[in-house]
Order: sequence, then C-alpha cells, then structure tokens
Amino acid sequence: MSFNGREDHSITLAEATAWTANYRNAEPNEVLSHFYGRNALMAILNQPNCMGIRIYNAINPDGEKCLVLVGAKADESDMYTGVLAERGMKCPPMCPPGSPLNGL
Repeated sequence: MSFNGREDHSITLAEATAWTANYRNAEPNEVLSHFYGRNALMAILNQPNCMGIRIYNAINPDGEKCLVLVGAKADESDMYTGVLAERGMKCPPMCPPGSPLNGL
C-alpha cells in the first residue's frame, strides 16, 4: 500500500458526535481536542513529496499527553527531517462553545 493524498477519512457528524462522546465518557479527565493553526499544517503539507500528516501520541517533558505531527510520503515514510509540529492548543481550556463534538 502507498499514500496518494486522496485517501477518504470522512465520517458523518452523527458518527463523530458519538465517538467523541464515547471518549469523554471513557476518559473524563483527559484533553478533548488539540487545535493547530493553518500555517503549521500548511508548512507540513507544502513540503515536497508530502501526501498527508501522521499524528503521533507523545508525552512532553512535563508528563502531559500531547500530539506530534509529521508529514508522510507516498511510501508511508515519515518526513522527520522536515517540519514537525506540537504545542497544539488544548481543549480545555481552549474549547469551542456549542460544538456537538466536545459536549460543552
């Protein structure tokens, strides 16, 4: 298998709402979401040969769970010598009001 950048990852709002509710119920004290700005995402995606973004679960030096974003090539390899991103804005406290995905 190889990546082509056109993989279908779509789900319905009903699925997304149910799945995020499942997570909130199973992990009531965990971060609900992470926000990454357009510039950070585009810096990764605009690298030559980048087909998409792979997201790794990680733990930072403060012992907090976080995400590390890295570009991925068609051959499924990580572009770890290129642009990496972390330091997403976590919800809570940076939560969008009224979203069916966060239950707030």
